[in-house]
Amino acid sequence: MTHASSIGRRGFFTGAASLAALSLSPLAAARMSHAAAADPFKSPLIIGHRGAPGYMPEHTQGSYEEAIRLGADFVEPDVVATKDGHLVTRHDPVLTDSTDILAHPEFASRKRTVKFAGGLEITDFFVADFTLAELKTLRCKQVMPGRDHSRDGQYPILTLEEMIDIVQAGAQKAGRTVGIYPEIKFPSFHRSLGLPIEDHLLDVLKKAGYTGASSPVFIQSFEQGNLQYLKTRTGIRLMQLVDGSGTDPDTGAMQYESPSDRPYDWTLAGKAGTYGDLLTPEGLDEVAKYAAVVAPWKRHLLAFKKGADGKAQPVVRKEIVDNAHARGLKVHIWTMRNDAPYLDPYYNGDAVAEYLDVFRMGVDGVFTDFADTGVAAREKFLKERAG
Repeated sequence: MTHASSIGRRGFFTGAASLAALSLSPLAAARMSHAAAADPFKSPLIIGHRGAPGYMPEHTQGSYEEAIRLGADFVEPDVVATKDGHLVTRHDPVLTDSTDILAHPEFASRKRTVKFAGGLEITDFFVADFTLAELKTLRCKQVMPGRDHSRDGQYPILTLEEMIDIVQAGAQKAGRTVGIYPEIKFPSFHRSLGLPIEDHLLDVLKKAGYTGASSPVFIQSFEQGNLQYLKTRTGIRLMQLVDGSGTDPDTGAMQYESPSDRPYDWTLAGKAGTYGDLLTPEGLDEVAKYAAVVAPWKRHLLAFKKGADGKAQPVVRKEIVDNAHARGLKVHIWTMRNDAPYLDPYYNGDAVAEYLDVFRMGVDGVFTDFADTGVAAREKFLKERAG
């Protein structure tokens, strides 16, 4: 869940299961029911971030199916475009970290450097330089070094259509609604290549039965302009992502450094400001004009500072949640993870405690690599709230 201008918090660099085995014939009826369905979800929402990458290689059939099995309400596909115009589910527009591209000498000459506005340079194999057929020869692998790598090499890259089929089949098997939460990755970059994602995404969603605000789908982006454009094109709910570079260990204050300091389309337009401006009352007023959800990195709401005794103390910014709610916006945060170094030492390994802290602030949904932990934390929170 990063953009060219937001490489830190969602980790920019940080098949054995065959699609043919899916029983997809009953999906038409499920698709027809989307638009008319009432909201079937508990709150806060548990969103499978890239599926279930705490256990499986991200954005694979196994990862999406595992997220559903573990109880996720929504599953997130990050969306990038291929050279021949297909939409595929990859967290990044590059391939080295998440696939076996380096084991394919036939593609060695494709590695190149792209320079982005603001000083960022990325040298890698870009998805947009490959056809879908070429990408289908690659196999996915676990991105995080400390996680299970036993399934590396088992799963192919998926198209967005394949991902939707997997989720809808999994939802039918589970006997419940499971939504999708696509993120448009690097939208300005793709547009500059003549591969704009927005309208193509809407076409794919429409064919799958997702057409309006009552459909179990949100579209997200770290940029602002493409969301404002989508507002004129669809009734599907939109979500504004809000990044940051880090926090000051002494004060807990948010830090903003390029490329995670502002939406990339702001950088291209020469617009001053930071992501933090979107979380001010005035910024939230603007977001509410086009989005249904604002989604800050979790450290905007809950950071840590060094206390007088040298121990970490929480810095809580509940006013962001309250101000968003006052404008009719939901608040979804990212990313909840069980493992070090992503879970702050303050929690002493108790990931559920972090969920409870943000749920008590009024957060409406969380992206998580470990949907089972999110579901367990929600159940504990709902019992607590019920008294």
